[in-house]
Amino acid sequence: MERVSVIAVVMVACAVGVGATGIGSAFLEENPIRQVVSDGLREIETSVLQALGQTRHALTFARFAHRYGKRYQTSDEIKQRYSIFVQSLETIRSHNNKKKSYTLGVNEYADMTWEEFSKNKLGAAQHCSATKKGNHKLTDAVLPLTQDWRKTGIVTPVKNQGSCGSCWTFSTTGALEAAYAQAFGKSVSLSEQQLVDCAGDFNNFGCNGGLPSQAYQYIKYNGGLDSEEAYPYTGKDGVCKYSPDNSAVQVLDSVNITSGAEDELKHAVGVVRPVSVAFQVIADFRLYTGGVYTSDECGSGPMDVNHAVVAVGYGVEDGVPYWLIKNSWGGDWGLNGYFKMEMGKNMCGVATCASYPIVA
Repeated sequence: MERVSVIAVVMVACAVGVGATGIGSAFLEENPIRQVVSDGLREIETSVLQALGQTRHALTFARFAHRYGKRYQTSDEIKQRYSIFVQSLETIRSHNNKKKSYTLGVNEYADMTWEEFSKNKLGAAQHCSATKKGNHKLTDAVLPLTQDWRKTGIVTPVKNQGSCGSCWTFSTTGALEAAYAQAFGKSVSLSEQQLVDCAGDFNNFGCNGGLPSQAYQYIKYNGGLDSEEAYPYTGKDGVCKYSPDNSAVQVLDSVNITSGAEDELKHAVGVVRPVSVAFQVIADFRLYTGGVYTSDECGSGPMDVNHAVVAVGYGVEDGVPYWLIKNSWGGDWGLNGYFKMEMGKNMCGVATCASYPIVA
């Protein structure tokens, strides 16, 4: 088996846009003969063309590998990843030609199978028993027509969970960081790794999944949560190293949204603060680039949800109401790390498993 080195030298800090063809225009509209390229890209192009020949999308694939820092060790691996990449291009083109409310495009996951992506990014489905009967209290407060808590400065930057199914920890810290900033007027970055390592007694499973509602209970009863600086993220299951003496934030309690009650969720997001939510990710979502996501294929039951995130607002786009949601797949994915999910249908279970903390 021939060994080749395909190493991207430069990491580009923006996601690829979607052109009229439904494939990243940066890949297809540039003339490779006229383009001035870096030595790193030339090296990748040489390796890819050596492995694939002058195939239809070979140069497109080479630029993709360069852009996202891909490392392929053998010519067989190049061929395998290229085949998956071409399938992703066809999925993108087919979907975008249908002119739905959201678009797909090339991103760093375009060379991964759905099985690989699921293993690396999603937790196992969790049963949201805590939210079966919620304790959020509706009030007569007039909800704003639109909401975006980012504008108030309490929403921290998008993080990246890496190859660990720890989304539930990022959902937990995302809502908790917002609550802390709202209460105390200063920003803090909190430790996801502490939750990965230490919250197992509350029915959480580290890189194999968990729930924010259960993470809040762990923080409440175990003396608080460290800062990111004090207990940095490794993206791997580890041994608990937490000491209550180092706590950066305390949780007095948590509030659960009644399962499926989008009116409660909208009230909480509208007038209280950002809320941890969970939903079911299906295959095409990994290639989302913009618009309001909707699907007839995802489920909405408590055993369907497999990914936890943070609802930070809501609005309407082209007549479609949506939730504005912060993800944990880095700032290059989607809308600078965010996405919009259709509101009003409990789409993909977005209101099935929602909660938010009360801090001290």
